[in-house]
Amino acid sequence: MKRGEIYRTQEKTPEHGYKPGFYVVVSRDFVAQNEDVATVICAPIYGEILGLRSEMVVGSANGLPRESAIRCDFLTLMFKCRLKHFVGSLTSGQIGELSSSLRYALDL
Repeated sequence: MKRGEIYRTQEKTPEHGYKPGFYVVVSRDFVAQNEDVATVICAPIYGEILGLRSEMVVGSANGLPRESAIRCDFLTLMFKCRLKHFVGSLTSGQIGELSSSLRYALDL
């Protein structure tokens, strides 16, 4: 597991109206790849794009079924075992864009 990878959960999550959902890993690679750490920080991905500065648009090139938005204002701690279904990854340029969205969302 690495930062910028997108996964779909099998379980129903409150963030997605109690339906399975897509998440992108935003934790550092040290945490994401460490087998002794059971959780990672993720940002949920929603099908509705609001145009917020704290959002980042992704789509089929990233393995998603349609154009969607990563919402960096709604970070969540997820157990790695819930992130079983790998969907795709962000490009290196998109990881830079994700970092900018996170900085804005967290007011850093």
